[in-house]
Amino acid sequence: MIIDTNVLIRLERETRKAIVGEATRFFQSLKDTRICITPTIAGEIACGTSMSGRGTWEEFLKPFECVSIDAEATWHYGVQYQQLAKRGELIGTNDLWIAATALAHRLPLATGNTREFRRVCELTVIEV
Repeated sequence: MIIDTNVLIRLERETRKAIVGEATRFFQSLKDTRICITPTIAGEIACGTSMSGRGTWEEFLKPFECVSIDAEATWHYGVQYQQLAKRGELIGTNDLWIAATALAHRLPLATGNTREFRRVCELTVIEV
């Protein structure tokens, strides 16, 4: 499963405030699940002000497997872009890269941003 940036941000906030919220409970329910991020997600997390340095960023992302953006992902990006554009339903560039990477690795995407991601054909979206 790929965990989207917005879920990770909520998890980071809950961890920093030492509260058990929705994101924390979601992660606790994933005991035997392969939990992944993409390079795009890692980059978005690096943009956050709470990641005060590279060490903080690396430590936060350590539990997650970073899956690659490979030739298969780039193909899915192009196909999905064409389909979304044809329907007049384009999503943000970063979100499209995240979706394409999930499709390439045949992984569902857990997100709080279901409105955009549900537009992507064949993507399994889990609302968090």
